[in-house]
Amino acid sequence: MNEIEQRLQELDELGLSRRLRMVSGPQGPRVVLDGKPVLLLCSNNYLGLADHPRVREAAAEAAMRWGVSAGASRLVSGTMTIHHRLEQRLAAFGRCEECVLFGSGYLANAGAIGALAGRGDAVFSDELNHASIVDGCRLSRAQVLVYRHRDTDHLDWLLRRHGGDGRRLIVTDSVFSMDGDLAPLLEIVELAREHGARTIVDEAHAIGMLGPGGRGAIAQADLEGEIDIVIGTLGKALGSYGAYACARGETIRYLINTARPLIFSTAPPPPAIAGALAALELLGERPHRVQRLRSNARVLRRALSAEDVPAGDSEMHIVPLIVGEEQATMSLCETVLRRGVFAQGIRPPTVAPGTSRLRLAVMASHTADELREAARAIGAAARELNLDLASAQSRGSEFAPDEGVLGDLERQVSTLAPAGSSDPSSVESERGDSSPLKVPFDGERDLVIHRAA
Repeated sequence: MNEIEQRLQELDELGLSRRLRMVSGPQGPRVVLDGKPVLLLCSNNYLGLADHPRVREAAAEAAMRWGVSAGASRLVSGTMTIHHRLEQRLAAFGRCEECVLFGSGYLANAGAIGALAGRGDAVFSDELNHASIVDGCRLSRAQVLVYRHRDTDHLDWLLRRHGGDGRRLIVTDSVFSMDGDLAPLLEIVELAREHGARTIVDEAHAIGMLGPGGRGAIAQADLEGEIDIVIGTLGKALGSYGAYACARGETIRYLINTARPLIFSTAPPPPAIAGALAALELLGERPHRVQRLRSNARVLRRALSAEDVPAGDSEMHIVPLIVGEEQATMSLCETVLRRGVFAQGIRPPTVAPGTSRLRLAVMASHTADELREAARAIGAAARELNLDLASAQSRGSEFAPDEGVLGDLERQVSTLAPAGSSDPSSVESERGDSSPLKVPFDGERDLVIHRAA
């Protein structure tokens, strides 16, 4: 058995093996999955626009007019008139001066973080940030300081002790993709002002759900114009593919000159851009879709509660059902699927060990009856498997979220000071290598710091 076969066997034994599932047809509320019709409850097509006739027609027309590829990077010949048109619309939508398109949200985060931070600088990152932010922090070669999830006291403590000689950058999701909770944006902005730090906020899961007109969490918090770079995606609520960064004009020009994923990637294809343009127009014309999404989120949570499945008191469209153990999570996923509902199981390293879950995602195009049907299927499956989801939800909060979430970091950690030490000054170190350092914060759970190479 070679190394790859051995690793695959280990993944199987740990309940962490994955496979691709085949969806036939468009991404609607119901799809054909591996040849079987099912209710889809794990797509990020939040507003149901990916298969909207106007969006599909716009993409088809763009393919006929501009072709299916931009053919080159943005700084060669890849920037086309349709890209500029969408950038103008997105800047107006986000109440920002200018906007620039990227090929994906992953590329946008990596590019923006790498442009605003580098060797000798410090990046402060929420421990539940998306993998694209985590990897963007790594690639920046800056010192990365991970603050406890949504804990602005911890963030303040770190800002007071680190990064004084270089640039400082705070980066966070606005809505966290696996839990559906909100970042404390107002407090983060206030800390950034106090400590002279820049801010990047990823609105991927907030656009289309929060704020007036679905403009996102920043608009809901009345902070438009207060964030240095706002990252958004075209591949979720806007039903297409690609991403963008909105900022002041000088910042956008800086990204165009320094963001490596933009400089060295082919521009997004014209059909995807045209589809996003049509989706953005639909969002403006029909804001009831945003209200429908919010209403559907409430319907699903109430229906789950009626089945004794804990759904929390949030009204967000992302509903995490924590199961805990990996094998049990996939058993629940497959049992629910046999009952006609596709709700994907999420396991490490996407979430922390011990917090594997079904991540339910509501769409505006679901009917209330479909969501109640899904809740009944989940409740029946949990009872069939004798799963105590309420206890699992409670236990899940005891796990350190950065375990498994930060990719390779936790597997490289060395201990600088004993866990539980009450001396916050023990964070200081003379080490110059690239390994992360594990240090205490006021005698509580450890913090992972990643030093630049």
